[in-house]
Amino acid sequence: MFNLFFTHVQEKVLLSTAEQELVKNYFIPKKLRKKQYLLQEGDVCKYLSFVEKGLLRSYNVDDKGLEHMIQFAWEGWWIADTYSFLSGESAAYNIDAIEDAELLMITLPHFEEMTLKVPKMERYFRILFQNNIIAKERRLISSNTYSAEEKYTKLAETQPQLIQRIPQNLIASYLGITPETLSRIRKNITLKK
Repeated sequence: MFNLFFTHVQEKVLLSTAEQELVKNYFIPKKLRKKQYLLQEGDVCKYLSFVEKGLLRSYNVDDKGLEHMIQFAWEGWWIADTYSFLSGESAAYNIDAIEDAELLMITLPHFEEMTLKVPKMERYFRILFQNNIIAKERRLISSNTYSAEEKYTKLAETQPQLIQRIPQNLIASYLGITPETLSRIRKNITLKK
């Protein structure tokens, strides 16, 4: 179950076989069925989760009952309500499975212990957190400056697997547009080709 995990880690830092065996001890494997919750808004996020298989989403629901996509996580991605995970306060997001999923989950105490005992894992997570900050800044710029068509086009170029695997209404929510607008954009792109 750790194959993809260690492939992903080894892209950033090189772990010895002994270090890999030690790291394995800190994670809990978990399977989720499609539509099953990993986290519900208001609960405390107790795990940082690596997706070995499947597809998850994090989102919040506004007062009108509309879902607003925050993140999608597929094979090789991490997902959590980071603020809740690190602070122990209530989660602002829901996380559930779009597809059946297999996860590797770690608690904050185990995360802290693991990064002390295997310092290379601290470097690995620092690299991930840096990349996450950059991605969030780019998404903020995109949402504030790009047209709806530009947002969709950039997403299709940079994350084509999302376009194939995720229902269009969820993609529209992630882009901050209506499903009808997304449908028009896709039609216009097809006509241009």
